[in-house]
Amino acid sequence: MSVLDVSVVNVAMTVLRKEFGVSADSIQWVSTVYSLAEGVAVPLGAWLGIRFGLKRVYVVTLILFTAASALCGLSTSLSMLIISRAAQAIPGGVMPVACQTILYRVVPKEKLGAAMGIYGLGVVVAPAVGPSVGGFLIDNLGWRYIFLINIPVGLLGALAAAFVLRPQPAERARPFDLPGFLCIGTALFALLLALEEGTKWGWTSYPILILFALTLNLLVLFVVVENMVEHPLLDLRVLRNKQYALAIVLISCLFIALMAVMFFMPLFLQGVRGLSALDAGELMLPQGLTMAVLMPVSGVLCDRFGARWLAAGGLFLTGTGVLMLSRVTVDTPYSTVTLGLVVMGAGMGLAMMPIMTSGLSALSSELTDSGSAINTLAQRVSGAFGLALLTAVVTADQAQFWSDRAALMPGLGAAADPRITQLRQQGTPGLVALWQQLSNQVQTDAYRNGFLLAAAVAFLGAALAILVRHQASGTGADKPAIH
Repeated sequence: MSVLDVSVVNVAMTVLRKEFGVSADSIQWVSTVYSLAEGVAVPLGAWLGIRFGLKRVYVVTLILFTAASALCGLSTSLSMLIISRAAQAIPGGVMPVACQTILYRVVPKEKLGAAMGIYGLGVVVAPAVGPSVGGFLIDNLGWRYIFLINIPVGLLGALAAAFVLRPQPAERARPFDLPGFLCIGTALFALLLALEEGTKWGWTSYPILILFALTLNLLVLFVVVENMVEHPLLDLRVLRNKQYALAIVLISCLFIALMAVMFFMPLFLQGVRGLSALDAGELMLPQGLTMAVLMPVSGVLCDRFGARWLAAGGLFLTGTGVLMLSRVTVDTPYSTVTLGLVVMGAGMGLAMMPIMTSGLSALSSELTDSGSAINTLAQRVSGAFGLALLTAVVTADQAQFWSDRAALMPGLGAAADPRITQLRQQGTPGLVALWQQLSNQVQTDAYRNGFLLAAAVAFLGAALAILVRHQASGTGADKPAIH
């Protein structure tokens, strides 16, 4: 539910802009504020679980997320919606951390892959089906229901968790690492703000450069603080574990590819091919269904055969699918687009949970809280960073492609080309048609380059996945904390 809300809201931006009568820059804060608040909240997840108990934290954050969703759906102004989204993001950032840690604590090691496979249905499939769900709700019920639909789901989930989950031990005397939280929270806020606004403010502008410098300095200070305090907010010893660190890198490669396709493909289908949000979502739905089918299967296979070849093969399939999408043209049949999405979805379904399982199972039990928090942070930050980088590349390519086409105009002017003369004789409609044709071609070429870079990242991950330890997650004793 919390992951789905991110992609569902992105579909509703145009409708929300018309509803509140605001600019595109203003409405974008509905999405931006969620990313910023969630990034600050995620590091709290590990400490809250230890201090108050994982079950209590999970139930309370689920109720708070549901209440904030209701406020979002009842918003009567843009300001109220932005504040409600910030309130929604705080429990939305803590929930995945608590959920992953609970899974690790209650599931036997030999079944951890299967359990993570089921858990992965929400993590990866939600962004894939988000455009379809959002388009259906907006077209049939209105934008408010993309938030109000969370109320019955959240209440049922909280009741189920309260009655089914076993209480987890808590350390009531656990102190809060305030200096560490201020460092990592401010650093993540600055980094995510820079990534969100870099394209609009300019990547070399003083505000963006200051935000990046602030991020770097605070991250260095955070490492120093965490190595000095007795009870760190995040135990950075997890990053000394080579298998866990490798899993973080591979997860980042997958999420960069996933976010690239989830962001640029709807723009291509709606902006170039002229599909509605619902139709674009339906075209992308087979990708989500493929992941839904393969995710639990990959978990079972991981328990039996280990994560190495599932991770390597899945990343290779992901790269292949994105590479197929990098060959699209303005006239590419929809069946070809769907095939590329399905191949990518198959790779995601095979690789995601084995990679996450291999990382968490390599940690000792006392480090799983920090491991889950850093895992969630890696997903959010890598997705935002990859999308920002690819967006910058696509934007620069669009400007360059327009410049290239302008340079191809005959030196004597438009009148020297009989085709343009004929279009001018048709009046404004003829020139608009020419502009639209050129615009579609420029956008498509730019998106192709973005997909090509995302495919390269996935193939790099496939090569690195060979280093994953070839061992089933259920074999062996509890792994040592440091390798």
